[in-house]
Amino acid sequence: MKQRNKRVLLGITGGIAAYKCAELVRRLKDHHVDVKVVMTDSAKHFITPLTMQAVSGELVSDSLLDPQAEAAMGHIEFAKWADLVLVAPATSNIIAKMAVGIADDLLTTLLLATPAQVAIAPAMNQQMYAHVATQDNLATLAKRNIAIWGPGQGEQACGDVGAGRMLEPHELVQLVLQALSPEAKVLQGKVVTITAGPTREALDPVRFISNHSSGKMGYGLAEAALALGAEVNLISGPVSISAPCGVNLIAVESAADMHVAALTHAPKSDIFIGCAAVADYRAATVAEQKIKKQGDELTLTLVKNPDIIADVAALAVSRPYTVGFAAETQDITTYAKGKLTNKKLDMICANDVSKPDAGFNSEHNALTLFWHDQQQDLPLTSKKELALTVMKAIAEKIK
Repeated sequence: MKQRNKRVLLGITGGIAAYKCAELVRRLKDHHVDVKVVMTDSAKHFITPLTMQAVSGELVSDSLLDPQAEAAMGHIEFAKWADLVLVAPATSNIIAKMAVGIADDLLTTLLLATPAQVAIAPAMNQQMYAHVATQDNLATLAKRNIAIWGPGQGEQACGDVGAGRMLEPHELVQLVLQALSPEAKVLQGKVVTITAGPTREALDPVRFISNHSSGKMGYGLAEAALALGAEVNLISGPVSISAPCGVNLIAVESAADMHVAALTHAPKSDIFIGCAAVADYRAATVAEQKIKKQGDELTLTLVKNPDIIADVAALAVSRPYTVGFAAETQDITTYAKGKLTNKKLDMICANDVSKPDAGFNSEHNALTLFWHDQQQDLPLTSKKELALTVMKAIAEKIK
């Protein structure tokens, strides 16, 4: 018998990002995914049911009390039909309703009635996203194994800049396809520890040495590992982005702090990924008071920081599969292979941070993955997509 297509029920709520849903449905259908659409009343102010019917090829449902649909218990049939229910955009309102189990329209009723996997793509103003109520609601959903995809960072329709943008259609398509694939939970039962972001090395109470790392790649890896079913520890230096809901976030400042956290969690992990941009040196002494301006020159004495990834790789007992990152500006292959060998790593991911469209603070990156016996080039793409590819490559090696 011919295998049926995968089925996605798309719930559209009332946010400006609803306009992206037409493209999302079209791209899903390009991958032979059957899509049915349910819309809330407020969603219809942003995109019409007729548009969604045209791109999906299916009638759009928007009423819990539709006499014709309810003759066959339509909301129950919808709930049973889907392999995956995706709410996109997921506003703060729908997230709050889901957290407390409100069922006052067709979509919220479906969300309680479905046995399928549920995912949400948050989209809202950055202040609304950061509000403690929203964060508590997201944490509640994460504990119920509801997948939380995003949000992204950037400029919003209101003019604010920050976390709250719905992921782009192509990013959501990749996450849907991953969730629907037979190997979707290839890291189920595994513990992954990831370091991310920069470290800050204090000079005095107000100054420090640091770098331009945004943490986006490490946070993307954490989100990808969660999507693949892993339990995730995220050891993060100071960043301006929010950790994915569901990770165990360990916030640190200095390389010494990160070193302690890494050696605490690494022996209890199956995979350790050193993605942080750790300062190589710190001040030999930290001034107790602010250093005052004295002449035209200032001499600082720096001492070497511990090598976190090398110390994890050198663990004699309970050593995890150890993956490093090499952010270089020249001779990428030579330096990456040297680190792979000298630090006794299992794998290293190398990138050229001198390129203006990749690396630090960019939404995109390109990597070359090196093992001792092979390498794999990953072309420029979003850090979220790249992170998922990297995690799949690691999962393949530890099977």
